[in-house]
Formats: sequence, structure tokens, C-alpha cells
Amino acid sequence: MIIGKERFSLKHTHVMGILNVTPDSFSDGGSWNQKDKALQHVEEMIQDGAAIVDVGGESTRPNYTKIADEEEIERVVPVIEAIKRNFDIPVSVDTYKSKVAREACKAGADLVNDIWGLKYDDEMAEIVKRYEKPVCIMHNRNNQDYASFVDEWIQDLKESIQIAKQAGIGDDKIILDPGVGFAKAYEMNLLAMKHLEKLLLLDYPVLLGTSRKSVIGLALNLPVTEREEGTLATTVMAVMKGCQFVRVHDVKANVRAIKMTEAILQAGE
Repeated sequence: MIIGKERFSLKHTHVMGILNVTPDSFSDGGSWNQKDKALQHVEEMIQDGAAIVDVGGESTRPNYTKIADEEEIERVVPVIEAIKRNFDIPVSVDTYKSKVAREACKAGADLVNDIWGLKYDDEMAEIVKRYEKPVCIMHNRNNQDYASFVDEWIQDLKESIQIAKQAGIGDDKIILDPGVGFAKAYEMNLLAMKHLEKLLLLDYPVLLGTSRKSVIGLALNLPVTEREEGTLATTVMAVMKGCQFVRVHDVKANVRAIKMTEAILQAGE
């Protein structure tokens, strides 16, 4: 799969490093919302082995406050431009708004990461197609009312894939995200991870984003500042299930966990 100028092997799990340029992210709000600090953090993530940097300008923590398109654009565009100017790494923009995605793509973003799976903004798929960018389609919906969670989870994602295909987005530009932490109760989040192979059967690369999320906090009874080991466990599972990407805050530890897991899986081949 090609993202920006890079070709990503689908037989390896790549790390997407998180860069929240927000004052209110659930785990690192205010840490990187100054450009110099953001660039320093990007440099650290690259040194630690990040293959992509995901820039987000609006917190999507539970009960988050939506911000205006213009404010989100003012947060992400200068940072994307600065990253592309200073580093040779693909950049993803984490947004569900077509206006933000458009300006981010013009600024140099290489991938659009949409937490609403192209369903929130009717123009998002068209923007992705117009700028010929890959898109990460995440599972989400407005409620947790499932008659059969796993079946409806897959069906919801199939609907998002159909939106992408109707807009002319090629199969080679689609990544799927199970949507851990979105429109799911605790047990559903665990089931989504347990059944990741069902997403892979749809024949698209899969990105798992669990870093520091509440499902880990609930499973381990730990605050957000102490969820690295739980995140690493989910990353190891992602590798074993065959996922191609993980989206994380702690790049170095996850890169090492991936290398170790892949070394074991590849032994004797």
C-alpha cells in the first residue's frame, strides 16, 4: 500500500504515532499544541520507529466538545506544513470534516483518518477521491444498540466501504479501523479486538487504535497514565491477528513489541 511516497508492506505491522495538537485530548492534551513542541515530538517518534504521524486537531474523547472547522484547520494545517517541511514521513490527518480534510490535503497530508467512516460528512468521500489520498475508515455509529454486535459491526463497515467505492476511491486506498472506544460498551470493545480476523476477511489493511483507551483502563483498573502495558498487549494481538497498522502514543515500546512478536511468528520460515 502506498501512503505519500512510502510503500507499506502488508506483511508487517507499522506504527502510526499520535500527535494531538489539542488542548484537551484525553491523555496528552496541551502537550504538543505548540508548533516547536509538536515538531520535537515528531522527531522523537521518527527516531523511535514511527512509520506515519497522525495529526489531530479536535479531541474525540468521550463527551468531547466539537469545534468549528476553522479552528480545527488553524490547529492542524500549520503543523502538517511544518512536518512536511522538516521531515520525510507520511502524515495522516485525523478528522471527520471534509473542509478540514481538504485544507489538510492541500497542506501535504498523505492520508485521511476518519473516525466516522465517511458517514458524518457527505462530502468527505469526494474530498478523499479528489486529492487521491488513502483513507482510514473507522467503525462508528450514534448508539450502542446492537441486536448482534459482531454481525452489525461488520455490516456497518461494509456500508462505509460502499460509500468509498461509490465515490471512486480504489480498494488500494482503503484501510479499516475496528473503532475500539467508539459506540461500544466495554465487552463490545473486547469482542472487536477478539474478532479482528473478521475485518481482515474483508480484504483490506486493518489499523488498530487502542492506545491508553478506557477499555484498557477498565480491564486493568488503571488511570490513563498507566495503560502502556495494556496497550502493548493489544499491539501484540494486532500483530498475531495480522493487522498492518497500530496507532499509539508510546512509539518506542510498541515498535519493540512488534519486532519481538514478528520475530517469534517468523521463526523457522
